Amino acid sequence: MGWTLKWRKTKGSPVPEPAADLAIGCLRAESAKALMATPRRTKLIEHIWQRTSLSRQQFDRLYLEPLHRFAELVQHLPASRNHHHAYHGGMLDHGLEIVAYALKMRQSYLLPLGTNPETQAAQTEAWTAGIAYAALLHDIGKVAVDVEVSLASGKRWHPWHGAIKGDYRFRFVEDRDYKLHAAAAGLIYNQVLSARIMDWLSGFPELWSALVYVLAGQYEHAGILGELVIQADRASVAQELGGNPIRAVDAPKQSLQRQLVDGLRHLVNDQLKLNQPEASDGWLTQDGLWLVSKTVADKLRAYLLAQGIEGIPSSNSTFFNILQDHGIIQPNAEGKAIWKAYVDSGHWQMTLTFLKLSPALIWSGDERPATFVGTVTEHASATDKNNEEPVINDQPALVDSQAITLNPSPAPLAVPDPGDAVDDLLTLLGMQETSEQTVRTLPKEENIIHHPPTTTSEHDVRIVSLDTNPLHISNNRNKLGDEFIRWVRQGVIEHRIIINDAKAKIHSVADTAFIVTPEIFQRYAQEHPELMQLAKAESLSDWRLVQRAFEKLGIHKKRDDGLNIWTCEVKGPRKTRSVKGYLLQDYSVIFTEKPYNNPYLTIINP
Repeated sequence: MGWTLKWRKTKGSPVPEPAADLAIGCLRAESAKALMATPRRTKLIEHIWQRTSLSRQQFDRLYLEPLHRFAELVQHLPASRNHHHAYHGGMLDHGLEIVAYALKMRQSYLLPLGTNPETQAAQTEAWTAGIAYAALLHDIGKVAVDVEVSLASGKRWHPWHGAIKGDYRFRFVEDRDYKLHAAAAGLIYNQVLSARIMDWLSGFPELWSALVYVLAGQYEHAGILGELVIQADRASVAQELGGNPIRAVDAPKQSLQRQLVDGLRHLVNDQLKLNQPEASDGWLTQDGLWLVSKTVADKLRAYLLAQGIEGIPSSNSTFFNILQDHGIIQPNAEGKAIWKAYVDSGHWQMTLTFLKLSPALIWSGDERPATFVGTVTEHASATDKNNEEPVINDQPALVDSQAITLNPSPAPLAVPDPGDAVDDLLTLLGMQETSEQTVRTLPKEENIIHHPPTTTSEHDVRIVSLDTNPLHISNNRNKLGDEFIRWVRQGVIEHRIIINDAKAKIHSVADTAFIVTPEIFQRYAQEHPELMQLAKAESLSDWRLVQRAFEKLGIHKKRDDGLNIWTCEVKGPRKTRSVKGYLLQDYSVIFTEKPYNNPYLTIINP
């Protein structure tokens, strides 16, 4: 992998112009004074000082010196690859922001909790400083385990070497353990906190133990200190991702955040029906865009999967959490994703569950349409403790608001062992078959839409309109198998469906195609939520409906014992696993030319 330096810039966090003698792809290490000299960072430092009630000399010793050491350690590194503060200098900005937020919240507490006023007064500055240090260093482990930094000389730099000196490059570690950084702060924090400061803090046992727990990533044992750091971290992330909707729009195009925004823009502008006098997919008011939660989740999932974006959870509650974590949707008064609101158009009323978005996320300037002439009134409580969509019995024509049982959310792809490309293949998901019962009411005009194939063969089929009229369900079911095969073939041609790697649901084995079950059928069903109505009519889950329609085509090989499902053994240097699926009789049903067989898969059925 090449060295990565393509990061967005934000106002107040500029990257200096490259010097004439700067090596290609390098950044130049700067002094703490230079790094802190931006107007935004200067303002944050002043804000932090105002929260401490210290003289400038005391503040410099207890706060500014650690902040400077932190700045020289993180330099222009981003705080994340594609999530919050994903730009040059993002780590430093996030560090200053979370300290400022934490100290602001600290003013609402008398610490240590439960002690007499004399003890609290004597320990005030120690607890204030301890909270600031915990906030500043909560993500410092990323510098040790999430990024690789190399000096211009080619020598690898590690944070325990001290501040970066000279020109440097960085890149994010591929297939990294996303939880490891929380435990890695212990490798580094003595580079930021001096021995004198640590001696001082260790004299307050309750504070010291809480700080050590935070720096070890064990927030559950850190009491109020851990809670303040978590709240401040969320505030900084929310401000970066969602406080200004334009930031989400300006996120890197390859980031999930930007893909979610682009998907929502497409749906709102091209598919969803807004501000209808009766049943609608959403309503635009002066203070927000209210989108019916299940409708937008199903359609957004289908759109993203159709774009070849993997790892989208099948569980709506998990999907809502992702949208909230990326600052795409606005939380309700309880901090949850789902809003419950009453819609009144004058002659039509309905209580529904919604996702609420900032209109600026979807439209800019004069693009915004007229607002709803009726009212959307928020209810007092919208969600339970799990952030799941509540049950609403009222059902408009375009919206399913009944109780929904979905498959458990798959992990967004298991993290493979570092450096083991073969073990990537062993992380194929979803070996367990699950059952589900879902209900959806659809308008008759909702159809499955497919791109025309670039090539034709005897296996190509017609575009099918899934009419929800019960009189036509049987006929549509007969066409579903052909339509599924066409979708697979077109997806492989357009590289929306990948083959022969860790994320693949299609492999080349025994000179033909191997279709992993049930994942490929679940993927098709997720892209086509319209199938729920057909599945309900036959008392099946939607993916099982697709699977049965595929089997009826008779284009797969049967085993010698007459069974349909084959088992492939997946061999890696340290692991051996198996996957189950169908073998096609003719590779040309899916592949345009005879494929090379995947060397890591072997059929083990007799």
